[in-house]
Amino acid sequence: MMDFKLPAIDYAALAPILILFGASLLGVLVEAFVPRARRHLVQLVLGLLAVVAALVMVVLNADDRVITIGGAVAVDGPTLFLQGAILVLAGMSLLLIGERTVQRGGAFVAHAAVTVGSAEDSRQAEKENGLTEVYPLTLFAVSGMLLFVAANDLLTMFIALEAFSLPLYLLCALARRRRLLSQEAALKYFLLGSYASAFFLFGMALVYGFTVGAGNQGGGVDFQTIRDAVGNSTASPILLLAGLALLAIGLLFKIAAAPFHVWTPDVYQGAPTPITAFMAACTKVAAFGGLLRLLYVAFFGANWDFKPVLGVIAVLTMLVGAVLAVTQTDIKRLLAYSSVANAGYLLVGVLALSRDGLSSTMFYLVAYGFTVLAAFGVVTLVRDADGEATHLSRWAGLGRRSPLYAGVFTLVLLAFAGIPMTSGFTSKFAVFGAALDAGQSWLVIAGVLTSMILAFPYLRVVVMMWLSEPGDATPTVSLPGGLTTAALMIGVLATLVLGVAPAPLLDLANGAAEFVGR
Repeated sequence: MMDFKLPAIDYAALAPILILFGASLLGVLVEAFVPRARRHLVQLVLGLLAVVAALVMVVLNADDRVITIGGAVAVDGPTLFLQGAILVLAGMSLLLIGERTVQRGGAFVAHAAVTVGSAEDSRQAEKENGLTEVYPLTLFAVSGMLLFVAANDLLTMFIALEAFSLPLYLLCALARRRRLLSQEAALKYFLLGSYASAFFLFGMALVYGFTVGAGNQGGGVDFQTIRDAVGNSTASPILLLAGLALLAIGLLFKIAAAPFHVWTPDVYQGAPTPITAFMAACTKVAAFGGLLRLLYVAFFGANWDFKPVLGVIAVLTMLVGAVLAVTQTDIKRLLAYSSVANAGYLLVGVLALSRDGLSSTMFYLVAYGFTVLAAFGVVTLVRDADGEATHLSRWAGLGRRSPLYAGVFTLVLLAFAGIPMTSGFTSKFAVFGAALDAGQSWLVIAGVLTSMILAFPYLRVVVMMWLSEPGDATPTVSLPGGLTTAALMIGVLATLVLGVAPAPLLDLANGAAEFVGR
């Protein structure tokens, strides 16, 4: 009889993941047993407390460098840095989500919340079931993201990918007023995401076959086994390259890299705006965290094979995002193509394949996350009787009608454009500098040129807000509650501080830029 031995488990290292997973399960019980009138507040407090508790555990684990659960999970510098970033950004997202649910009498609507003075809509909102299931779904997604950036084998990575993807598919369908648009976006995201997951799973099978051919005691899908197999010159490279290509497709879909970006504008436009903000910030951090570990740990020995291909994808992503952003007339679709272009800039840092490339990419993810959350926070405030006014023509003259929030949005757009003294400039400078040091000057040239193109749609919105006269169609900016105000303040301060004094976060990222066991 063969003895079965349970793997050693470091529960302290896994505590952030376990806290979020436990809180999401508790949130399901809250949905079942807490009265509807109190459900919003209980869920919001539970979510914020869980995020704070998990963040405290990340800080307490700052010196840990362990591989646990039989090699399935690695807790190291990049894991802890990215987990901390996901938790902070998730906390800001919960503030935006909480504002839409608590203030609106239980109607979770991002496209068209109930407006002040609309008595009929207010009564209808009171009758409707409050979509407070958004909280446990969000916590489920965050727990999956925390596991995804810590996954140390392909099977764990696939499970984590599904764990945070499935709640996102549901969250995208929760808009009320424009529910058909929202449900269409969710369906597109689900179908394309399913294909991406299938590619990832098939790629995992091919990589397993490659490790078997390398003679590694029956093969495996853990990153140590893959790394050893990549260094084995007797193994067939066909399965390796095919498997890596399919794995990359699954991850490039999540980061919205071209040509796997086609879901992005429709989903960003159709999903409730707080959920769009959550996806734009947290999902990008998680997806790039998984891609970094895959390329820097498991397949680093094959970098001469994948670097040219991913370089072409990076240039295509920057070009598609920049050019198509110019043609957009909807602010959410504009920010969607901005997200695509930023995925290309992040790939420039990834392809440096150096410590500086790793640290600059992690810094960029944090800086972009704060800025994009602030951007969507402002979008939730620009409203009329029909809900959010997302068409660009409606923003004309907004600077004269509401100069404070127009000023905040102007700062955000300047950061996206990479103007000095903002986090956008610092983060682009960091990834471009790392790429230059690694000899990837062609990527830097493409990045600079596409940044110049991408500046046009940003500046067009700025000119429209400040130099146009407000008309009858110009919407008002609804006064934000305390939750949205807090999220906006954090995002704006981070955008300014990381542009003026980025050294502390850069040093923190540089100190964390080392994978355990590499």
